[in-house]
Amino acid sequence: MNSAEKGSRLGAVVYALAAACFYAINIPLSKLLLDSVSPTVMAALLYLGAGLGVGVMYLFRFRDEPKSERLCKSDLPYTVGMVVLDIIAPILLMLGIKYGTSSNASLLGNFEIVATTLIALLVFKEKVSKRLFIAIGLITLASAVLTFEGSGSFEFSAGSLLVLGAASCWGLENNCTRGISDKSTYQIVTIKGLCSGTGSMITAIVIGERLPAMKYIAAAIALGFVAYGLSIFTYIRAQKALGAAKTSAYYAAAPFIGALLSLVILKEALSASYFAALIIMLIGTAFVVMDTLSHQS
Repeated sequence: MNSAEKGSRLGAVVYALAAACFYAINIPLSKLLLDSVSPTVMAALLYLGAGLGVGVMYLFRFRDEPKSERLCKSDLPYTVGMVVLDIIAPILLMLGIKYGTSSNASLLGNFEIVATTLIALLVFKEKVSKRLFIAIGLITLASAVLTFEGSGSFEFSAGSLLVLGAASCWGLENNCTRGISDKSTYQIVTIKGLCSGTGSMITAIVIGERLPAMKYIAAAIALGFVAYGLSIFTYIRAQKALGAAKTSAYYAAAPFIGALLSLVILKEALSASYFAALIIMLIGTAFVVMDTLSHQS
């Protein structure tokens, strides 16, 4: 690997870690806002914030952007898949946060690595190493620990199952976005945010949810710009050099940052199963990062 390629990969790693940090604030702050905002409206406002914020950035970039970078008809299947999955996933996540704990939801976000990697392997034929398979097993085990409700109980936590559903949707969505990641990042995030946000808002109206007070709308839109808009933007930039599976490896830092913020901001009591899952998840994530670093040398 020459110096230019190393520099490109290093920049991609920085983008992936930035995406993780931006997204990490989503779950604990969304948990606070969900006391005043209904789940589907919350999901809509988050994505609308992403689309509006990055859309404003795009206005300053549009004239200088090569036409070859813009989405075309051949990109439509990936674009539609991306939008539809981005309507479903955040609604499931907001419901999962509402009916579960923020710390558990943060850690369960790592299941997105499993979904992203398996789909990248089976559908898009990306190479997956033994380390990644070990990581998938460990992260799945940790997710199972968090999904069971109470010691000695075989009942599943509804909140955890909803979060796993969201992570699975985003795993498929990551691969759809990978298919168009060589196109304009600004355009992708703007379309993703505005279309998915509008779809979620229509869903909210149909099921009878109401808009909250303006101060909560403004807070949710601002959170959406940072936690979704900037996170998605930097994630897509990372994908261009690293691919879907490898980008998700560095993005794995997000759940741990989110869990720490949940502890600090929400003062949630952490269960024994949480700590057991945390240890397993850390080991699994270490395998993911080692695999990624081995491909950088």
